Amino acid sequence: MRLVFAGTPEVAVPSLDALLASDRHEVAAVVTRPDAPAGRGRHLVASPVAQRAEEAGIEVLRPDRPRDPDFLARLREIAPDCCPVVAYGALLPRTALDVPARGWVNLHFSLLPAWRGAAPVQHALLAGDEMTGATTFLIEEGMDSGPVYGVLTERVRPTDTSGDLLTRLAFAGAGLLAATMDGIEDGSLEAVPQPAEGVSRAPKITVEDAALVWTEPALRVDRVVRGCSPAPGAWTVFRGERLKVRTVALAPDRTGQAPGELRTGKNSVHAGTGSHAVELLWVQPQGKKPMKAADWARGARIEDGERLGE
Repeated sequence: MRLVFAGTPEVAVPSLDALLASDRHEVAAVVTRPDAPAGRGRHLVASPVAQRAEEAGIEVLRPDRPRDPDFLARLREIAPDCCPVVAYGALLPRTALDVPARGWVNLHFSLLPAWRGAAPVQHALLAGDEMTGATTFLIEEGMDSGPVYGVLTERVRPTDTSGDLLTRLAFAGAGLLAATMDGIEDGSLEAVPQPAEGVSRAPKITVEDAALVWTEPALRVDRVVRGCSPAPGAWTVFRGERLKVRTVALAPDRTGQAPGELRTGKNSVHAGTGSHAVELLWVQPQGKKPMKAADWARGARIEDGERLGE
C-alpha cells in the first residue's frame, strides 16, 4: 500500500523504520508536528520523526493544524491508501480522516478500551497494572474509540518507569503496526468494535499530578515516581525549594517514620510515608543535575527529622 505515516516523538521512530523496511508498502510522506524550540538556546528543532524521514529522503509535512487547507490538498495529491499513526499529537478532523481509502490506523500503547487518551503508559503504572500492551485500531472522531485490528501484551516489571515501558512497547508495537498494514492490504484483518465495558481514561499527566503526597502509602509514592519518570518528574518540596525525586526503593522493614520525615545513614536516605519508608536513590535539587540521594544529603547537611513536603 501507499502510506503516509503520522508521528512526532522518538517512540514513533521504530514504527516508521519498520514500515520503511517493508517490501510490501511505500511510505510516500510523513506528517509530524511543526519544529519546536529546544535546548538552552531555544532554537527550532525538527521532531525525531521528521529527522528520520529526512534521512530517508521522504517528504515531510508539518501542518500547524491537520485541518489546514494546504495540508489537506497535498494529502489528496499524495493519495495514500492508508495512514498509520503513532503519537502524532493532534486530533484529526473528518476532512483528513476521509482522504485515505483505508483510513488512519493508530498504534496506541494500551489494551483498549483501557487507558484511552494521551498518557496510557503513565496511567497504567500509576494504577499498578500488572499487564499492559499495545493496540492498533481504525481512528474515528471519538477519543481512541475505533474498532481494533490487533493487540499485543506486555508484562509490567516491578521497577519499570514509564520511559522503560514505553520504549519496550514502541519496539514491539512497530511489528504489530507493520503486521496490521499487511493484514489490511491482503484482507486478512477486519476491525472489531471495542467492548463497551472496561473503558478508562488517560489524560496528559501534569506537573501537579506528579507532586508526591507523603501521607499516602509507600506503594503509591513508588508508583508516582515511576509513572512520572522521565517526564514530568515526581517532585516534592524541601527547605522551600522544589526537589525532584528520580528513583526510590520500597523499604518495608523500616517503620516508625512520620510522613516525609528524613533519616540518613552513611550511604542512604529514607523518607517516611503513610505506611513504611521508601529509600531515596536519585534526586535532583532545583537548578542542579540529578545526583545520588546520599550525596545530596551530605551536601545539604540534612539532619534526621527534617521533612519533605514542607
